[in-house]
Amino acid sequence: MGRLKQKGKAGAAKAYMTRSAAVKKLQCSLADFRRLCILKGIFPREPRNRKKANKGSSAPTNFYYAKDIAYLAHEPVLRKLREHKAFAKKLARALGRGEWSSAKSLEDNKPVYRLDHIIKERYPTFVDAVRDIDDALCMIFLFASLPSDSKVSPSLVENCARLAAEWQLYVMHTHSLRKVFLSIKGVYYQAEVFDQTVTWLVPYQFTQTIPTDVDVRVMLTFLELYQTLLGFVFFKLYTDAGLVYPPPLDTQKDDGAAGVGAFNLQEAKPNRPVVTSARSKVVEVDGKRISSKDVRQTIKSISASGSGDVDVAMPSVDADPANEDDEEFVEDNTEDPEDHAPAAPAYTTATLPTLKTLSTIPRSTSAKLFAPYTFWLSRETSRPIFEFIVRSFGGRIGWPATSGSGSPFDENDESITHVIIDRPLVQRQNESEEEKERRRRRKYVQPQWVVDCVNAGKILLEDLYAQGKTLPPHLSPFGDHAEAYDPTAGLVGVEEEEDEVEEMEQEGAEVSEEEGAARPAKSVLKAAAAAEDDAALHAAEVAAEAAGVDYGTFEKEAKKAQKKAKKAEAAAEEEAERDMNKMMMSNKQRKLYERMKYGQKKRAEERQTLEQKKRAIEKEKKRRIQSS
Repeated sequence: MGRLKQKGKAGAAKAYMTRSAAVKKLQCSLADFRRLCILKGIFPREPRNRKKANKGSSAPTNFYYAKDIAYLAHEPVLRKLREHKAFAKKLARALGRGEWSSAKSLEDNKPVYRLDHIIKERYPTFVDAVRDIDDALCMIFLFASLPSDSKVSPSLVENCARLAAEWQLYVMHTHSLRKVFLSIKGVYYQAEVFDQTVTWLVPYQFTQTIPTDVDVRVMLTFLELYQTLLGFVFFKLYTDAGLVYPPPLDTQKDDGAAGVGAFNLQEAKPNRPVVTSARSKVVEVDGKRISSKDVRQTIKSISASGSGDVDVAMPSVDADPANEDDEEFVEDNTEDPEDHAPAAPAYTTATLPTLKTLSTIPRSTSAKLFAPYTFWLSRETSRPIFEFIVRSFGGRIGWPATSGSGSPFDENDESITHVIIDRPLVQRQNESEEEKERRRRRKYVQPQWVVDCVNAGKILLEDLYAQGKTLPPHLSPFGDHAEAYDPTAGLVGVEEEEDEVEEMEQEGAEVSEEEGAARPAKSVLKAAAAAEDDAALHAAEVAAEAAGVDYGTFEKEAKKAQKKAKKAEAAAEEEAERDMNKMMMSNKQRKLYERMKYGQKKRAEERQTLEQKKRAIEKEKKRRIQSS
């Protein structure tokens, strides 16, 4: 006889636990339970049968895995929270009794918890941490722009601003920025760090307010975790790049609103051991520091330059002991074996390329897009945005004193090639010859030109973005799907569509003139389209000749009719095949397929509507030009 199962002691009732039961088991408050779940990455679960999981009750509640709650019971942070609760009671008692010395002693020995072990648990490898810093960066940049109040302390805002500046400094130093998009919410950036794509949002520099319906305590808990995570990530990034972390801050420049320019990037001392990892290794080649990241990027640029075998002229390396260090480097035994399988090209030389030979190959120019140019920011443009973009792509940039201190040059510098200006074009009076010559020598562009150049990967024509001109549409570089609407695509088909309309009008005029003769011709063409063999086609040809249709017109129209009939037949077969496939699907799969097709149809209709509006606007513009 099998063992009897008691009700509520097995199955879903044992695997799941309600939130109130979890709080009761952990013996903590609801706020502390929420904090623990955020820090440990535990979230509510949805059981298949809520009534069985709730032991027969149908009351609405949140469920958690019982194993997750048992996992939380051994968390060191929970123990620290209990100690902090006891500390708060002792401190309140000491203050109520007026025991100031005891209160000061308790305050000095206040229990403090750390989240280092949680970061190590949630992110086993460094690449996992880099892959998950998107939300952390968005939160950091958001709190860096918030005003301080009773809930958000000034030290917290200052620390977030420091972390944001450290991230921007690293991206500028390594030229890792790839895409930029100016949206209504803010500026979207995308960088490539350790072969991982990192996307974050930076709000504009407006006065921010905290909405009343937002629970700031939950956001502060996330921010606490994200600050610890970014501290780990930034330390390793700076260390692998051979830089000192944290970068020293010049307080005098910081007081003058220098922004990221107040931080000084310093290289690590030569006698300091270089920290190597499984993902990045640094060696010295002819006094130049080269990492494995440079090797991977060089291999990527080689493979992207062409398909198939790539012939690279490698310099000859003598096989003497002095060059042995260039061909060998220390590897960690814990390295991921996937790191050794890049899509490396085939070389014509017999020897494998070394770090020294790969460093001589020219790298992609997109990372140094603005290197030949020097920019000057007008006072109405946002300095933090365009300083970050221009410096990330190797350019030099200056700004007036009203935008902050720390500009490397002034407005009269002769090396300035572009002026980023966002004001209407106004003719200046009493302008000297020197100022006129300087204005003719420089290119005055609107801020969108910089962002569009970054997204295009090349320098665009400045005439379309000149001062005072109507700008072209600013397209998002993140919309890569084929069904997305492209405003420039509508411009290509305008002339073709007009030609088709004219041809249809001409054909309509011819049909209206010979309407009587065209009616019997339609039946003849239908018969030609339905002809399955040569005999039927010959009979249709004889009927067309009897109806007064010449042979050339009959042949042309018959081909069109047959082509249209074949398309209709293929569409009908495809529709029948889709119906048969839907019959073989399960109910869940069929509903998912119908939702997918509905979304595709809706997007296609939206795209068609926008294209029609674009064509109508272009047609109206052309009509006005012709009438004028």
